Amino acid sequence: MAGYGSRMRPHTYSHPKPLINVAGQPMLKHLLDPLLSQLEIDEFIFIIGYLGDQIKEWVADTYDFKAIYVVQDEPIGQAHAIHLARQHLHGPALLLFSDTLFDADLSVIGGFTGDGLAFVQEVEDPRRFGVVALDDQGRVTKFVEKPATMENKLAVIGMYYLRDSAQMLHAVDTLMARKQMTRGEFYLADAFQIMVEEGADFRTQPVEFWLDCGTPDSVLESNQYLLNKHFDNSASLDLPTVAVIPPVYVHPDAQVENSVVGPNAVISADCRVSDSVIRNSIIDQKAVVSASLLDRSLVGQEARVAGRFQSLNVGDTSQVETFG
Repeated sequence: MAGYGSRMRPHTYSHPKPLINVAGQPMLKHLLDPLLSQLEIDEFIFIIGYLGDQIKEWVADTYDFKAIYVVQDEPIGQAHAIHLARQHLHGPALLLFSDTLFDADLSVIGGFTGDGLAFVQEVEDPRRFGVVALDDQGRVTKFVEKPATMENKLAVIGMYYLRDSAQMLHAVDTLMARKQMTRGEFYLADAFQIMVEEGADFRTQPVEFWLDCGTPDSVLESNQYLLNKHFDNSASLDLPTVAVIPPVYVHPDAQVENSVVGPNAVISADCRVSDSVIRNSIIDQKAVVSASLLDRSLVGQEARVAGRFQSLNVGDTSQVETFG
């Protein structure tokens, strides 16, 4: 999670991307809670960079598990990040990218006897993703980052299980010794390809749901899915002057009046919303929205928005007013 999150600006000027609000919770909480509920984990290793102190503070305030932090100052790739954490990696490991939200049955890990497991989802157009090619026995024969062709449609979602970290670390060392970079970075896919070429038994496991929350559009898409599946609290709301169209999440500490909220809307803690229509949007903590019609919008913490119909992407503490 050491990247700058440049596609999520302006929000990532003041927050690291893993703490962006989705369905009323930081993205990172949606990632960690399924792991904690399904697996026995000895420790978490967070590879942080820009604004990483916010992640350390949030994790300490939210969880009581053992956490190790490794700082990646140079943005030169995922495999380089693993290299920096090598002294902490022993035995089995689960690797995840921090903007990967998923629904998956992780119980398969307990009985897995191969060397590596890549979690995948079939996609219509694989050219934007990393993909795998399989042989007739279901073994991975090739990892390809952003393929030019369409024949391999199993996209890797950014979650991998390694039965023995040492095998992966050897491949990472080999990759870096060769100075084998893709678009200026050391990619994990290239390290995993070295493992495959050296005989590793790499398999795949499909997931039910996956979204890469790297852009405002994908964050809103994830928000809609999570509200529908897990976080809709419309049935418990008592807002006499508000028309609520499920699914929504309205924090108990939010003040909402004379408004229409939903569908797919999040109103976070200590927000004030009045005389507005808000749908398909996330309004972050302590924001103030008045006399507005918002659709497909992200409004940052402590921002103030007022005015006519608009789709907005507003960072923290900003003020936007349009009239007429």
